[in-house]
Amino acid sequence: MKSSSDIKKIVIIGPESTGKSTLCEQLAKHFDTLWVPEHARAYLNENGTNYTVEDLVVIAKNQLADEDATMAKMMADENNKTKLLFIDTDMYVMKVWSEFVFNQCHDYILKGITERIYDLYLLCKPDVEWIRDELREYPDVETREKIYHHYKDILQNQHTPWVEISGDYEMRFEMAITAVSGLVK
Repeated sequence: MKSSSDIKKIVIIGPESTGKSTLCEQLAKHFDTLWVPEHARAYLNENGTNYTVEDLVVIAKNQLADEDATMAKMMADENNKTKLLFIDTDMYVMKVWSEFVFNQCHDYILKGITERIYDLYLLCKPDVEWIRDELREYPDVETREKIYHHYKDILQNQHTPWVEISGDYEMRFEMAITAVSGLVK
């Protein structure tokens, strides 16, 4: 049985509509492993988009529970030799979202930031076309860039390695493969 320290955790973050979910799914398929989807999508689809600070805490708790459940599944599967887990969204995303929308961040999210350890961040730059869907809120380039710089500032001021992912979707995928391959060598 694997231990949790055997599994490298790679988190994909960035503004909405930058290909995070697509990239997670592609990387998981490429490296023959599992990924943790962004819980906010399921939550907002079920509960609507008129959310509160308290809703963000519920989303954060469920995001971490989904991550823990996927880790447990990976560790229990003795046939699975993969040592990578891709995660679409973490507590940094919840922090930026909370502060951007509500000008505050719940202690649960801040505690999650300090308690969770990851091995690599992939920061998706908002240089691809914004794609409209019922959950997305910020189509304008200026807001997307502002949010992106919040993420970049956070990553520059923490210790986990990170790589900026940019370009068209094919370039993003290739950049991510290179970054992750460097982590597992």
